Amino acid sequence: MSHLPAFWPDASQADRDAAYNNTAAVADSAQWLAERDAAAAAFRAAHPGHLDLKYGDGEREAWDLFPGRNPEAPCLVFIHGGYWQRNRREDFVHLAEGALAMGWSAAFCGYSLAPEASLTRIAWQVQAALDWLSAQGPAHGMVGPIIASGWSAGGHLTALALEHPAVTAGLAISGIFELAPIRDTYLNAALKLTEDEIAELSPMRRPVTHKPLAIAYGTAELPELVRHSRDFHALRSAAHAPGPLVPVPGADHFRVLEALRVPDGSLLRVAATLLS
Repeated sequence: MSHLPAFWPDASQADRDAAYNNTAAVADSAQWLAERDAAAAAFRAAHPGHLDLKYGDGEREAWDLFPGRNPEAPCLVFIHGGYWQRNRREDFVHLAEGALAMGWSAAFCGYSLAPEASLTRIAWQVQAALDWLSAQGPAHGMVGPIIASGWSAGGHLTALALEHPAVTAGLAISGIFELAPIRDTYLNAALKLTEDEIAELSPMRRPVTHKPLAIAYGTAELPELVRHSRDFHALRSAAHAPGPLVPVPGADHFRVLEALRVPDGSLLRVAATLLS
């Protein structure tokens, strides 16, 4: 079985790079990023109670927590994207608006970035972060079931997080689930993926976890991002693992997150069904 897309053997380097360049594919991505950062900074300033909680010694090994009204309500964990080499948890915390409006808690996980950290290290950090949250969450008003979610590279890390014993269900948004193509693009300059990492950290190659996992993508995303979601859902479905495939109509790689942020957003509604 090939782990590469059908067009890969005949594709130029430029074509391979473009297939995964979400920033270039969305014309106003710079404006979206600026608006995101401003919204996150304002939300974080308004909710200062449980920020920068360290789960390890690294600079980025920390949580931002936003407890809901009911400590026993579900907790939506969010793992940020950026191809494992960009962004910060702090720039996504405004996504908690929807979960809090639903009566849930929300938690945002930080991790080190490539090239300072390998993907093996990053995956380990997410597991260590979940260890901390399961042990320390009650002290911050969070004792309910944990639903792991993440976007882009965070969607990949969500698929791995589903294996953690404290995680009840997952929502992987616009994720990367097979790493072999990534090795052949510009993204690998920082990641420096090894053969062992590609084999061991590609969710498509790991044993299927039989917990509910919703797999979402925007219908206006790059074809490769759509393919990853569809292929991973097909693999899980063939193994009778629960969880829907969720196309978000008209959403590009960045705007797909609005369905998680807005109260009663479609991705929030999907997350709620994973617990029923």
